[in-house]
Amino acid sequence: MKAGIVGLPNVGKSTLFNCLSNAKAQSANFPFCTIEPNIGVVNVPDSRLEKLEELVNPERVLPATVDIVDIAGLVKGASKGEGLGNQFLGNIRETDAILHVLRCFDDDNIVHVDESVDPIRDKETIDMELQLKDLETVDKKLEKVKKASRTGNKEAQKEEAVLVAIKNGLEAGVSVRAIEISEDDRTEFVKPLQFITDKPVMYVCNVDEGAAVKGNAYVDKVKECVAKENAGVIVLAVGTEADITELETYEERQMFLEDLGLDEPGSAKLIRGAYKLLELETYFTAGVKEVRAWTIPVGATAPQAAGVIHTDFEKGFIRAEVIGYDDYVTFGSEAKVKEAGKMRVEGKEYIVKDGDVMHFRFNV
Repeated sequence: MKAGIVGLPNVGKSTLFNCLSNAKAQSANFPFCTIEPNIGVVNVPDSRLEKLEELVNPERVLPATVDIVDIAGLVKGASKGEGLGNQFLGNIRETDAILHVLRCFDDDNIVHVDESVDPIRDKETIDMELQLKDLETVDKKLEKVKKASRTGNKEAQKEEAVLVAIKNGLEAGVSVRAIEISEDDRTEFVKPLQFITDKPVMYVCNVDEGAAVKGNAYVDKVKECVAKENAGVIVLAVGTEADITELETYEERQMFLEDLGLDEPGSAKLIRGAYKLLELETYFTAGVKEVRAWTIPVGATAPQAAGVIHTDFEKGFIRAEVIGYDDYVTFGSEAKVKEAGKMRVEGKEYIVKDGDVMHFRFNV
């Protein structure tokens, strides 16, 4: 599962990517500095993992991860191949969620492709290019569906109505995610077409250091603009976050954050936000050899969760021994949880809850 960082050139995408992944993507003060997408595997910050480490004292600890992709800056005309348009749109189609970076700070030393700072205009520029690409997709599909619809095929007629609603919405500048369509129709007709503007999105308002805690007028405009979009908004001083990651020790980083009035790096909140955006959650395995966070889709069953460790675990699944995270912390060890009768045995139908501590029994 991948979240793609998108935006116009020079809004702070590559700097943000470097903060998140420490992969040091090239960043410079000119457009198209990033050409090939950079991919970083980013640890998901989770205080529960730290608590389990403290209780179990394992040989090693492995956090959950999420893939973050730094995609080249997009410009007007990308849907027709301008700039790196076709490449950009191909790269973004391969991601599962979008982190849309908007420049919300003034700085005469950093050029803007449109020569002025206006995050709403910037957002609309990218939205329009993505919507135009989605229009191509819906037009192609409509051609095929209309032929079947004319023969009286009821299912085709139903699909045609949904596609026409999408086409009308896109032509009016509305992204697919914001068009009113029933959940059943979305699942059946919309999801298979993988519209770019149907991907879940979080807007990252890149501000200066002084606006890191409370935001600014630019941020207020963004929040007002996206209120109907079912999208997240996060405020991040990307340049400051980059400075924090350069500090050597945890203590230095904490002092820096306290001076800014922050309780943790904004990048940590962003990573957790991306994880939620991708509809992922975490379960844990805890033993003296290893305490580990495992990533599963929300709604995964116990056998599916077991399959993340190894496909044999899913194929030969017998049962799962489950401890709720809060119970583990309350009693302090697996043995004490068992003594208190708080360990549950769950079967194939069990839907894993975020934070479950699990042990699987299987036979292959």
